[in-house]
Amino acid sequence: MSWTKGTRRRLAALAVGLVFGAAGCAGAGTAPGGGASGAAESPSPVGEVLSGTDGAGRHLREAGGKEAPKVEVEVTPDSADGWDVRLTFRHFRVSAPGARPAAVTGRGLACLFVDGRRVARLHTPRYRLPARLVPHGTHHVTARLYADDGTVWAVHGKPVQSTADITVSDTRPPASPRPSTATGDPVTGG
Repeated sequence: MSWTKGTRRRLAALAVGLVFGAAGCAGAGTAPGGGASGAAESPSPVGEVLSGTDGAGRHLREAGGKEAPKVEVEVTPDSADGWDVRLTFRHFRVSAPGARPAAVTGRGLACLFVDGRRVARLHTPRYRLPARLVPHGTHHVTARLYADDGTVWAVHGKPVQSTADITVSDTRPPASPRPSTATGDPVTGG
């Protein structure tokens, strides 16, 4: 067999594929969210992917240090019977929709949860939360930061998130008294 440049390149590419393929086998068939995807989770040089997950089953990606991302959430009533949600980021930028699914330091998207149920994926720092998603009572509105590969940014093994509590009062006007259908004189009862 003669060794040509083309053969050497193919062998080098095969060796690289075997090395990186073996490294990805630990997650073969499992998506970052824990579900089957048919593809191996690719290694990333950004942060360490932890074995722990968030409440939705997404793996945590440690982003410790003083440059770790942070989020704050503020929820205020709006004039259209809903809620204005404003996120403030530190060391974090939201990616454009359709961004390459790879972890990039300080980038990704925010997911908005109401009482633990995801209601929106945000690529902007503002969102209008419809009133129908927060009925009468007290609710927890949480913003959690994700990398574009679906892992959750974490600091010290805990998801990077912020929660605001809101209380929705019954704002409907009281029901008007129904007209009486009784006959007779209301003063004398006769």
